[in-house]
Amino acid sequence: MSKAAELAKMGEVLTNSQIGGRRNLILNPKMQVAQRGTSTAGITTSGFYTVDRFEVTIVSAGTYTMAQSTTVPSGQGFSHSVKMDCTTADASLSGTDQVRLSTYLEGQDLQQLKYGTSEAESLTLQFWVKSNKTGTYIVWFIQPDDDRQNAASYTINSADTWEKKTITISGDTTGVIDNDNGRGLEVSFILGAGSDYTSGTAPSNWEARVNANRYAGQTVNLSDSTDNEWLMTGFQMEVGSQATPFEHRSLGEEILLCQRYYQEMGSFPIVIIGSNNFQGTVAPKVVMRSAPTVSTDSNQGRVTDCNVADFTTGGLNPAVTANAYEKGNFGWISARFQGSGLDGGTNGDPGVYLPTGTNGNPLQMDAEL
Repeated sequence: MSKAAELAKMGEVLTNSQIGGRRNLILNPKMQVAQRGTSTAGITTSGFYTVDRFEVTIVSAGTYTMAQSTTVPSGQGFSHSVKMDCTTADASLSGTDQVRLSTYLEGQDLQQLKYGTSEAESLTLQFWVKSNKTGTYIVWFIQPDDDRQNAASYTINSADTWEKKTITISGDTTGVIDNDNGRGLEVSFILGAGSDYTSGTAPSNWEARVNANRYAGQTVNLSDSTDNEWLMTGFQMEVGSQATPFEHRSLGEEILLCQRYYQEMGSFPIVIIGSNNFQGTVAPKVVMRSAPTVSTDSNQGRVTDCNVADFTTGGLNPAVTANAYEKGNFGWISARFQGSGLDGGTNGDPGVYLPTGTNGNPLQMDAEL
């Protein structure tokens, strides 16, 4: 074998084998983690609903169910996908109407892209997608720090068939991604959009945001029929122009990575103040990106006074709010809570806050980008 042939063979082996990890910039790329639940119906507004790190944006574009699905491409090592299912149709989208599925990356995790320099790196995406709705779809990229955008298209060729797509976009030599914990890059899968976002010219490179260009080339409106659905999994985005084999991380690792942005807490110790109030401190399971927004489902919980012999309830459905946080070098490491609405307790007694309700109604700590 000639030297050139040997080098070519070596390159093939490197490309087609499981090479070194930490290549995939996407968190929860196999859609395994769904801390908020596995299915949410009746979605008409934007928010995080099921699979972690993926947000639905809907603006007057029908009604959807978002679900963590077990329908996956065969033989690829995936167990879950994310599914968007149209349940109320909107066959004619107005100018600013849209529906998209987005994920966000912190700026400090993207400094290796070297954006804003002549050495700016390309990005290569690969993902598996399936839909009954064939046609051209857009993947949109927005860099919020300098409000710059790029986009690329892919085509679903065969209805109800898993297809693998690979996309490469060039690096941005102009816009700079800030080195902070803010939103450094958004990647959005467009499922439908009105003319305000599709009437321009599709970006061929990074450019200042022009709304008319954002999703230019999108021919599919997934909202036009309740028969429509769209599924995606195996989403990898890596530095460079070469798509490498999918990086399979463990479920335990993916959970920890996702909990930087959202996590739920069960019971935690408190101290009763007076007879109607309480306070306590919770340490998140992992360091959170920012001071989290804290909530419970309809404040469903109860407080018990540990010094009462029969461990009776000190209060049902107390209101819980966070009023102070402690920040470490890399994020928020504790939160102090206070609550009210108890129906009786002993001042100074130790107690426990316990989730109640059908699903336990844990304390929800949200630090999403």
